[in-house]
Amino acid sequence: MTEETHIKWLERMEQDSRTKQQAFMNDIARRLKRPRTTEAPTHPYRGAPDYWQEFQWSSVERIDQFTANFQSAGGHVFRMADMDEAKAFIVNKANEMLARYILRQNVSELASLRLEEELADTRVSVWNTNLQEAWKARAAEADIGIVIADYAVAYTGSITVLSSADKGRSVSLLPTALIAIIPLERLKTRLGEVLIDFDEAGQSGLPAGIHFISGPSRSADIENDLTIGVHGPGIVFALLVG
Repeated sequence: MTEETHIKWLERMEQDSRTKQQAFMNDIARRLKRPRTTEAPTHPYRGAPDYWQEFQWSSVERIDQFTANFQSAGGHVFRMADMDEAKAFIVNKANEMLARYILRQNVSELASLRLEEELADTRVSVWNTNLQEAWKARAAEADIGIVIADYAVAYTGSITVLSSADKGRSVSLLPTALIAIIPLERLKTRLGEVLIDFDEAGQSGLPAGIHFISGPSRSADIENDLTIGVHGPGIVFALLVG
């Protein structure tokens, strides 16, 4: 086949494909009993409308809505007055689950809990404190991962965790169970309140990873059989602190 013949063959194949595509779309319009739309619809505004930008819940409403939405996705939510209560919850849950290995982020809020002193029979590791350690493998072995949420969104029931050298994404993605501490001042009404900070930061100011967690890992792509914990923690505890 010469180059010219090959080009003509490709052009004919493309034309046949476009003809079949048009026939397919026309058939859909016929079955729906409405004319085909061939031009993109006009958008009177860019981004979220003003009424949505102004939409806000009170602190109590944010707590209630986050709790309802997170629990509906299979997560567990607990209110804590302060970090001492959060520490007591973590210690009790680790003992209840017979946890042998816990991995936490390398942040000051978690360091101040001094979990190592309270959990004598449980190994507590701190992410990225030893550069020779295979931290992804350690995260996969962990019974519990502990993180501090950077944000949380009441409307979607989501926790936002950012990645950095001290806050590896594996801490929230690989352990069997996840405990996320959410300071109440970081609980927002809308997702847009979180995303705007990333827009303002610009490309150079973005973190290594941005992760939205809405309950435990769920998968139902195989014969619609819902399975928990396939792609992440099967148990997620959200501790609202403040």
